[in-house]
Amino acid sequence: MRESVHDRRGRIVEVVHRRGVVRVADLASLLAVSMVTVRRDVEALARTGRISRRHGVVGPPQEGAADSRIGDSGLGTVAVVAPARHPYLDEVTQGCRRHLELAGFRVVLHVAPHVPGAERQLVERLPPGSLDGLLLAPRWHHRDDEQDDLPFLASLDLPTVLLERRVPASRTVPSVDSVTSDHGHGVRLAVEHLTGLGHRRILLAARDDSPTARTIRATFSVICAEHPAVDHHRTVLSSPDAAPPGEPDAALDLSEPNHLRALLRDDGFTAILVHSDENALVITQRLSLSGLQIPEDCAIVAYDDVVAGLGSIPLTAVAPPKHDVGREAAEVLVRRMRAHQDDQPWTTRHVEMLPSLAVRSST
Repeated sequence: MRESVHDRRGRIVEVVHRRGVVRVADLASLLAVSMVTVRRDVEALARTGRISRRHGVVGPPQEGAADSRIGDSGLGTVAVVAPARHPYLDEVTQGCRRHLELAGFRVVLHVAPHVPGAERQLVERLPPGSLDGLLLAPRWHHRDDEQDDLPFLASLDLPTVLLERRVPASRTVPSVDSVTSDHGHGVRLAVEHLTGLGHRRILLAARDDSPTARTIRATFSVICAEHPAVDHHRTVLSSPDAAPPGEPDAALDLSEPNHLRALLRDDGFTAILVHSDENALVITQRLSLSGLQIPEDCAIVAYDDVVAGLGSIPLTAVAPPKHDVGREAAEVLVRRMRAHQDDQPWTTRHVEMLPSLAVRSST
């Protein structure tokens, strides 16, 4: 005879009171039901205050649990996990934090060091039951890093939103939402701006050590190959350290002014799109040292717009909506956490937001 929902939930309460903290996966195995079923049961029990539930585990009820609601009175806690020393993602996480704090959440920032899998390791070490939601920005230096993290993402039993990252297109992870900038649109803005000024030979000097960098490189090649006004295009590294650790340089070393000036002269480039804007400032300085005039001899568009406007020559820049990405990611996470708590169905969101172009002296 099939066990009733009432009886099954009663057994869950018994197990929790007997054992204390119990993993949701262990409950599913013990009750011989699917993870979806046991998650629905424990959420219903948590709402009535009979048990408590956090980050893949259930435990005895907490004082006042029956009256608590996510986001009310600062009861919800959200972790933001992002790489160290990353000015671009710093702006994104600031947008997240402001929105979540206004909504009544406690925000805890975890900064990941520059080692493979650091973000994953941080999340896995978080105390069970300590979180209501997660905002995650893996560094993903190599394309293989994205694939390596797929099992981890699929295993997350916690409302999670990726910041400026997507689950690789070859896989589906319905348990994870994402909010990103449409960097393909950003590259198109730059190319259209430069061709509108009469430039026909455009160089991309880009990084190659993040998902954003890889998207910029790939879409630049496609857009320029198809654009009727572009006669010639090429991609090089924007600095000697712009490739992932352990990989050979993909193109020229741009650390010496004369190397870049020779490249422009030999291939006839009159414009450069540079990712990131920190690298764009360095390249602009070195071109000036070599005797070239900006923008008369070479127009420059930076990509990121974190510091592009601060140079001695303010740089035209593609400006991804960093704060808006953070704010939207926080809003998606809040809505998913509430659906999760209320045992409501959820349709996974993959949101893209359009960059803009800030035109300055360098073009």
